[in-house]
Amino acid sequence: MKIVTIIGARPQFVKASVISKALRQAGHEEILVNTGQHYDDNMARIFFEEMGIPKPDYDLGVGSGTHASQTAGSLVGIEEILIKEKPDFIIVFGDTNATVAGALAAAKLHIKIAHIEAGLRSYNRDMPEEINRVVTDVLSDLLFVPTPVAVENLNKEGITSNIHVVGDVMVDSLMIYTRIAEQKSRILDDLKLEKDKFLLMTIHRPSNADHDDRLLSILKQASKVDLPVIFPIHPRSRARVEKLISKTAGNIRIIDPVGYLDMMMLEKYSKIIITDSGGVQKEAYLHKTPCLTVRGETEWVETVRDGWNYIVGDHLEKISILSKDFPEPGEWNPHYGDGQSSDKIVRLLEENLG
Repeated sequence: MKIVTIIGARPQFVKASVISKALRQAGHEEILVNTGQHYDDNMARIFFEEMGIPKPDYDLGVGSGTHASQTAGSLVGIEEILIKEKPDFIIVFGDTNATVAGALAAAKLHIKIAHIEAGLRSYNRDMPEEINRVVTDVLSDLLFVPTPVAVENLNKEGITSNIHVVGDVMVDSLMIYTRIAEQKSRILDDLKLEKDKFLLMTIHRPSNADHDDRLLSILKQASKVDLPVIFPIHPRSRARVEKLISKTAGNIRIIDPVGYLDMMMLEKYSKIIITDSGGVQKEAYLHKTPCLTVRGETEWVETVRDGWNYIVGDHLEKISILSKDFPEPGEWNPHYGDGQSSDKIVRLLEENLG
């Protein structure tokens, strides 16, 4: 097979690392396209180096911008590549602008689309990611879903065929790279952190990060916890956030974005994770770390049902309350697969060739 794989953001780098390995070990030709949505070194280059991701065959350099400009730039660049390469399949991941651009370009050129992490829904159309998911799933020829809940979501929308429950490729990645991180990462020593005696916070969604009043409220609640709160943040936002943090108790420690191996260790050994990231919620569950989600909903409903994830919504006071006294989580279940998702996906692509 000849496959074009589209990536552009941190979670897609992680997922592509195991998919690319499985495709190439099976003898297939993969053309890797990086749209460049995350272009800072700690958001992009370091992931390729740490995870051994092949150098992209094409780098579109789309960078930051509005949703329209990112999608349009990716769409034009991907279309040119697909016309030139004529692949059997295009693989897209998740819910970014690169995802929907790849699906649109392939659909109009009658190239088969495989959507990895299909069927997730927040049922919040205010999130641009939700629009990207819905459009991509409608266009896709093969829908690789992580859980039965994702199947139900698709069925509700009238999508009932070509759906395959394969688990989550993030589990594949976690099983490989957590072991490596334990050996190579020095982040806990560098930051002088003790295991289970700090919190990790990631806040990036516009509904939280782009409104000073709300972000300040989140920071104030996090600062009430008598433990260090590690907050990786992009350097471009640092000055603004530091100004807001100056109005809090001062236990929040801003650091630059970290690579995947360091992030694994921060997630695994933090007492609580405070986040608005879908990927970090899931990684928290996989590491068996309690999580507070600063949103009104989640795609990963299993993490909430099992008691490992609490949806904060607008009740921001819950950040400080539950960070100090998180209820004992329920049973942990392997909802997201056995670490063989990438091999299952490659076999299904082979079976559906032609």
